[in-house]
Amino acid sequence: MAARKGRHVLRRRNVSGEATRKDLDEKLAAVLESRGNANIVFDILEYLESDKEDDVQAAVRNCSKLFQTYLEKRELHVGVLSAEDESLPDTLSAEQKYKMWTRHRYNSCVACLLDLMHRFSFQLQELALCTLMKFIQLEAKFPLENAEWKESSVFPRELLKSVINRLLHEDTDSTSLIFRFQEYLEYDDVRYYTMTLINESIIRVHQKTKEMVLPIFQNNVFCLISSINMPVEENALSNFLVAQKAKPDDWKPAKLKEHKRVFERVWMNFLKHRLPIGLYKKVLLILHESILPHMMKPTLLIDFLTAAYDVGGPISLLALNGLFVLIHQHNLEYPDFYKKLYSLLDPSVFHVKYHARFFHLANLFLSSTHLPVYLVAAFAKRLSRLSLTAPPQVLLMIIPFICNLIRRHPACRILIHRPSAAGDLASDPYVMEEQEPAKSQALESSLWELETLQKHYHPDVVRAANVIIRALSTQETDISELLEVSSYELFEKEVKKKFKAVPLEFDPVRGLLGRKHDITAEHFAF
Repeated sequence: MAARKGRHVLRRRNVSGEATRKDLDEKLAAVLESRGNANIVFDILEYLESDKEDDVQAAVRNCSKLFQTYLEKRELHVGVLSAEDESLPDTLSAEQKYKMWTRHRYNSCVACLLDLMHRFSFQLQELALCTLMKFIQLEAKFPLENAEWKESSVFPRELLKSVINRLLHEDTDSTSLIFRFQEYLEYDDVRYYTMTLINESIIRVHQKTKEMVLPIFQNNVFCLISSINMPVEENALSNFLVAQKAKPDDWKPAKLKEHKRVFERVWMNFLKHRLPIGLYKKVLLILHESILPHMMKPTLLIDFLTAAYDVGGPISLLALNGLFVLIHQHNLEYPDFYKKLYSLLDPSVFHVKYHARFFHLANLFLSSTHLPVYLVAAFAKRLSRLSLTAPPQVLLMIIPFICNLIRRHPACRILIHRPSAAGDLASDPYVMEEQEPAKSQALESSLWELETLQKHYHPDVVRAANVIIRALSTQETDISELLEVSSYELFEKEVKKKFKAVPLEFDPVRGLLGRKHDITAEHFAF
């Protein structure tokens, strides 16, 4: 009975939905047939505020068709629109009054669609967004504002501004909608105006909330600006939503320099405010590849990166990428850079999510043969000490890392060939707690920890540590393939190893008393 009742309810809903769609289609046809039926537009718009999602979807599609027709037939008022409750002058013709009335209805529809971007299911939100972007495309072809000069086109900036403000909502996560919006950012003019509008939104919201951390708003902003694919060459700027008959020389969306300028401005405004830790990490992850190369003055991010580098922990590790770009490509001078890099070497560095990236960059920073010997020795010794408690998959990378440091700096070979090398912590002059590499006394110590690792339980680690028994070759070991080795991979490698069968007896058994037929069935006969 319950199942039958459920089927009846579902059937009634389907009938109700079909009736609504049929009713809306009839109303739409009546409105488009004669201006005398114009007031029926109110009935269509009323469905946009319904509590039933199916009715709202049908209304959105009908409004899309209705106002597309109005825009194409130029039946909407063009220019400044007076308030609806404001009395109109008698000099206006009936045609002008009608177009002003339809323009107000269009504005009401847009307001409802903006509201629907955060109501009901994602399917309806997506439909509302796509309808609004369709209106933007139509307004680009059939402008509702007067162009400044005859041959130019007018970009519907105000409508796009309303859409961007809804995407950058302060209290609602818009990530899914922003992903859907990305396809429109392929238009060069949409990308340019979107960046300018994001910048305005950041300024407006933070002026209102002072210096409060706004996790939802800031995450929405990051999601939107990080999805922008910046052009590399000016001749690539050719895909415009608004077709320009004759582009003026100062039209900013067609200038790569202007794209870079506004891109730089929006990121600088975003990063100057306090960010949640999770978002801080996301920014640092993409900064060196997606942000710095497209800025006019990458050095503007020096303060942000040095502040991040001084935070410590994973934040400092992630800041290394950006600092590497600024140091090597933009001549950034950071006096205490290596001191800070040295302090980042602690037991936790082997277990953080970004340890592979950290050691890749550390290898690059320590690749110069002009570094002081005491500095290289301090890094080699600190890594050796930390290796005593490191997991085996990390040791397979750390040991070659240390050996490469010694290969680059032959003066450090004394660390593995010191005759009176200490074999325990008590007699080792190295000061592990010292944060200043020059005062750590690493050059007076030895790498006895590598000798200890020759007795490690994992055979691969033993083989790696045995390299110091013989003279080190001059050829460096490529550690790139070792950076991402996981414990799972090591385990799988051991499991898949094939071992030869081990014989358990030297001679085959020849019977209980040494003869093949000592015992036969006859012995058990009664």
